[in-house]
Amino acid sequence: MLGNIKFIGELGKLDLIHESILHKCIKTLLEKKKRVQFKDMGEDLECLCQIMRTIGPRLDHEKAKSLMDQYFARMRSLMQNKELPARIRFILQDTVELREHRWVPRKAFNDNGPKTINQIRQEAGKDLGVFIPPSMAHGMRNDFFLEGPFIPPGRKFDRDPLGGLADMFGQMPGSGIGTGPGVIQDRFSPTMGRHRSNQIFNGHGGHVTPQSQFGEMGSKSFLKSNQISLRPAQSFLLNKTLVHKLQPQTPTMIPPSAQPPRTQTPPLGQPPQLGLKTNPPLIQEKPVKNKKAPSKEELIKLTETILTDYLANVNVKDAVNGVKEMRAPKPFLPEMLSKMIVQTLDRSDEDKEQASCLIDALRQEGLITGENFMQAFLNVLDQCPKLEGDIPLVKSYLAQYAARAVMSELVTLLELAQPFENGTQFPLFLLCLQQLAKLKDREWLTDLFQLSKVNMQKMLPEIDQNKDRMLEILEGKGLSFLFPLLKLEKELAEQIKNDPSPQAIYKWIKDNISPKLHTDKGFVNILLTSFLQHISKMAPAESADPTGVPSKEVLELEKQLLLSFKPVMQKFLHDHTELQVSALYALQVHCYNHNFPKGMLLRFFVNFYDMEIIEEEAFLAWKEDISQEFPGKGKALFQVNQWLTWLETAEEEESEEEEGD
Repeated sequence: MLGNIKFIGELGKLDLIHESILHKCIKTLLEKKKRVQFKDMGEDLECLCQIMRTIGPRLDHEKAKSLMDQYFARMRSLMQNKELPARIRFILQDTVELREHRWVPRKAFNDNGPKTINQIRQEAGKDLGVFIPPSMAHGMRNDFFLEGPFIPPGRKFDRDPLGGLADMFGQMPGSGIGTGPGVIQDRFSPTMGRHRSNQIFNGHGGHVTPQSQFGEMGSKSFLKSNQISLRPAQSFLLNKTLVHKLQPQTPTMIPPSAQPPRTQTPPLGQPPQLGLKTNPPLIQEKPVKNKKAPSKEELIKLTETILTDYLANVNVKDAVNGVKEMRAPKPFLPEMLSKMIVQTLDRSDEDKEQASCLIDALRQEGLITGENFMQAFLNVLDQCPKLEGDIPLVKSYLAQYAARAVMSELVTLLELAQPFENGTQFPLFLLCLQQLAKLKDREWLTDLFQLSKVNMQKMLPEIDQNKDRMLEILEGKGLSFLFPLLKLEKELAEQIKNDPSPQAIYKWIKDNISPKLHTDKGFVNILLTSFLQHISKMAPAESADPTGVPSKEVLELEKQLLLSFKPVMQKFLHDHTELQVSALYALQVHCYNHNFPKGMLLRFFVNFYDMEIIEEEAFLAWKEDISQEFPGKGKALFQVNQWLTWLETAEEEESEEEEGD
């Protein structure tokens, strides 16, 4: 199963599987199956984490953010469930943290295996002071260190066919690189057993004179065969002064004028030069000319010049190239955009549009970001008190820039809205919406607004953050079309109050509500809310004590009123499980707003079930749904959990009987 899930995820990454199918897979893995205990959900949850790791970054975009938030909220709750094995809980935790870190793995890079010879050569040059050019390393003779300037005349070592790295790092006896498994040893290392028979390692044989290349230091290091150090051999640490002092004492060294180029293979009979750093470093960067960066004042003048020329010639390419040549530092970019906006505020709408086009072109070239624009927009907004004296409609003009930035997808509507929550700079955000409706059309703006998840009530001053006041303000700004159902709620409640008969209600809905809204969850929510509010007024179930039980007369009236609305509810809910779940959420919120009177939620659940208004699948779907959009879910589940368990058991028994028949 895990392999299949990986395969599905990889197909999703290649766009061979539609996102809706991937979401269906995730929901299936998250749901608790009937008669399955939490401890047995490990396989499903492991597969869930696997598909999230594989396809999560692709699914986690703005349009699916609410779904992804719900998935991970459910995963967080499962992380705390002690019934699950610890291994599964940790896998869930790793996946949750992966999303929190924007899908960047904890270990951002992996070991790519053994190092190449070139990598080792470069590290030796950088860290140890050794330089061996590639061409020299390839053409190096095996007797490089056997017959070179380090060994006195007449003293030769046994050759062996090691070559390669041993030749490269065999600068001095005992100069193996590191210790332990996988260590790189040279042929003269005291830890290499086959050389211990050599006279120089066991203390026998000829004497190495102090006038040799290494002086006393060399002979002492030879005899410490049992001491293994993690530090580099001393030969790698010789400084330039020591090298210059030692070089004249070596009669076998070739004068520099007779030495072959370092990039060539040494001629036969001539020992190659030791790769110690006696010359300038291996990599020499070309000196960078300290070109004086333009001052802020110069950048502002350049911005003014570029914009003036652009508005005169409307040549986007030249303007973009001019900005590139400015090489403005990133902190200056918001100020550059602010200057462009302020410089065109009092000009014609055509010039404002051209300035917006230039800003969009800069974004497409990667020269600015949406964050830069928002900083510039807010900077200009701070200047409004000074600008309003000369430009009275400055906020309306600013709204044009914001609207065009949203249209060009430089910023999202949600990003634009965030700085203006709780009525900050009210009514600027509404002015931006007006400009969007003017520049595009109402239908486009309605769809955009619904997708943005902007909470309109939060965009109003705190004193006005209620539905009635919001509807009044939006109607005054010509924006009530954004909330067609909000107006409907008020009018439907009035219709039910005047004539609660199902025939009159259904006729009013057909005459006043667009058919495309009949299957909208918001419409169903309003319809059920209106019915429930009417029933509560006519049959007030809650007494002065919310924990009290209503009288039989009240309960009977409540049931009769619900029965009278049954035809209308069935008309819009029948065979639509998702809409039935929305109806249950409307009931949940209704009970929440009334402080969950004792037994109310359970009574309506039973009545909805007995009257066949809500089907079994919808009740169970509501139970398993992880949406946090509606308040009171936890308390609601507590009140009806026992009944839902009975319903689930009864449905299973019924299914078994049907299979037996």
